[in-house]
Amino acid sequence: MLGIKRLGVVAALTLVGLAPAAATQAAQPSTQDRQYLQAVHQVNLAEIVTGELAQQKGQNQGVKDLAATLVTDHTQLDQTVQDTAKQLGVELPKDPTADQQAVVDQLNNVNGAEFDRQWVTAELAGHVQAIQATQTEISQGSEQSVVQLAQDALPVLQAHYDELVTLAEQLGVPVPQTSASGTPGPGGSGTPAPSGTGPASPAPGGTATTPAPGGTTGPGEGGVTETPAPTGS
Repeated sequence: MLGIKRLGVVAALTLVGLAPAAATQAAQPSTQDRQYLQAVHQVNLAEIVTGELAQQKGQNQGVKDLAATLVTDHTQLDQTVQDTAKQLGVELPKDPTADQQAVVDQLNNVNGAEFDRQWVTAELAGHVQAIQATQTEISQGSEQSVVQLAQDALPVLQAHYDELVTLAEQLGVPVPQTSASGTPGPGGSGTPAPSGTGPASPAPGGTATTPAPGGTTGPGEGGVTETPAPTGS
């Protein structure tokens, strides 16, 4: 009897010792979740910078107003991104990517109406990519807190896209021919639907659908040309 009791104590202690390790392993986010958090954080950093720049340099009042909205919304979104990443132990980049910074530099070199056109063109392309990547996270993410973040971000990004389309039409700026849901561009699709059925989704800041005037990609969400799409682990 004593031997059986001792075995029971040993088994209980072994289970107690294994429990923390199992809990720690379960808390690890997938590659998809981790890459989405990192990419969308860099998107937010770039959007805040380019939005503040547009408020200072924009000639069109609509550009200034929308830029202020983007700064506010992406600042709020990024606070959630930072909180979620901290809870999951995901290290976030401290700066926008080199490509995003290059776009900021280009916008610093143009003024007036040309600045407005380049900014809107870049933001349109970028928001298409950000919406696609967010749809990918919603459909492929495994960590509920990150998926929820993406679900909350999607309607905000879609609202930005719709406002950008309206502004582009006013300024005579071409709208990407493929919307975030993979349907034809202006005059047909309206708000991109979170269907997840569109083309392969690059990370926010992935390859821009429409190059900005001057041969570069857009800032913020469209400012990266080499970032691969987040892929599940």
